[in-house]
Amino acid sequence: MEHVDALVLGGGAAGLFCGGRIAKRGRSVLVLDHAKKPAEKIRISGGGRCNFTNLETEPKCFLSENPHFAKSALARYTPWDFCALMAEHGLTWHEKTLGQLFCDQKSGAIIDMLIQELEGSGGELRLETAIQDVDHDADGFLVQTSAGPIRASSVIVATGGLSIPKIGATGFAYDIAKQFGHEVIEPRPALVPMTFTDAYKETFSNLSGVAIPVEARAETGPSFVENMLLTHRGLSGPSVLQVSSYWHGSEALTFDLMPGQSALAWLKEAKQATPKQALSQRLAEVLPARFATYFPSEAQLDPGMKLAGLSNQQIDHLAQLLKAWRLKPAGTEGWRTAEVTAGGVATDALSSRTMESKRQPGLFFIGECVDVTGWLGGYNFQWAWASAAAAADVA
Repeated sequence: MEHVDALVLGGGAAGLFCGGRIAKRGRSVLVLDHAKKPAEKIRISGGGRCNFTNLETEPKCFLSENPHFAKSALARYTPWDFCALMAEHGLTWHEKTLGQLFCDQKSGAIIDMLIQELEGSGGELRLETAIQDVDHDADGFLVQTSAGPIRASSVIVATGGLSIPKIGATGFAYDIAKQFGHEVIEPRPALVPMTFTDAYKETFSNLSGVAIPVEARAETGPSFVENMLLTHRGLSGPSVLQVSSYWHGSEALTFDLMPGQSALAWLKEAKQATPKQALSQRLAEVLPARFATYFPSEAQLDPGMKLAGLSNQQIDHLAQLLKAWRLKPAGTEGWRTAEVTAGGVATDALSSRTMESKRQPGLFFIGECVDVTGWLGGYNFQWAWASAAAAADVA
C-alpha cells in the first residue's frame, strides 16, 4: 500500500500547480493523470504561447451560480503572483490586448516550470495511471488506481471539465462530487462557436472568413466589444465565444455592428452628403465589403440602390438593424471546440477560502471542475492558479 499526505487527481494546470505548492510545505504529494502528457490545455493555449492570466482579473469576469464565491481565492493569489513565479524561472511575457498576458517562450515552458516546482520540492507526477475508485474510511482516503491502491490524508480533485474530449476530458470530477453528496450544476460548453441550421447557415458559410468588430450580448450578462467571425458553421470570434457562456437554449444574441456610433445619424448624413452613392458602398466604410453587400438584404433593401432613394422609414429600419441585429443560433459546436466548461461542482458545499468540501473533510475541488467559469483571455488559467493556491495552503 502506497501512502502520501496529499493525492492530486489531475495533472493539468490546477493540479500541477497545487501539487507543487503542497510539496513546498513539506508534505508528501503525488499527482496522478490518465494521460500520456500533462497539461495539454496549457500546451495548446494561445497558439502555443499560453495566455496564462489576465491583468484585469476581478470577480465580475467569472460566471457562477454564486458570483461571490471566487472573490476570496482571486484576491489572495493574483496575476502578479504568477508572473513573479515565472520570473523566478526566467520566463518572460508580453501583453496583447485587454490585459491578456502571453508567455514569450513556448507554452511548454510553463508546463516545465510547474513540473519543476512539483518535483523540485519532492513531489511526484505519475502519468498513464487510471483512477478507478475513491473511497473514505476511518484511515482516510483509499484510492484505487491502475497501478495499485493509494492511501492519502487529503485528495484534491483537479480533473477538469468536459471541454475538448480529444485531449482526455471526462466527467470524473462530477462523479466524485456526487459520490460525496455534492450537487453538480449541469455542465455546458462555454467559450464555444455558435451554429445555425436555418438560412443563415448558408449565408455565413458563403461569407466565411469575414471578421467584423461588434458589440455582442446575450439576453443576460455583459456585452463584449470584440471581433465576430463568420464561419462555415455559423459564428465565432472573441465576441461570440464570450457571449456563448451566457447563452441558454433558444435565446437570441444581439450584435451592434457600429459600436460607439449612431447608425441613424451616420445614414442621414450620408444621404445628404453623397445621395448618388450606392448603399453597399456606404456600408463598406464601416463594414467588410463582402458583408456590406449582403447586409442590406436584412432590411429588404437592394445593396445597389442610391442613398437618395432611401425613405426615412427605410433609414430608421436599417439603422435599428445595424445597432441591434438579433440572431437565434440553433446551438453550439459543443464539447469538441468549447474552450471551457460552464457549470460543475456547486460552490455552496465548498469553502470559498480553501476549496475544501463541507461534506467530506480532506476532499478538495479546484479548477475547471468547479462552477466558476472565466471570460476568454486568460481568466480561466488565473482561476486554476488561484483555486489551486487556496487548496494547497491547507491540503
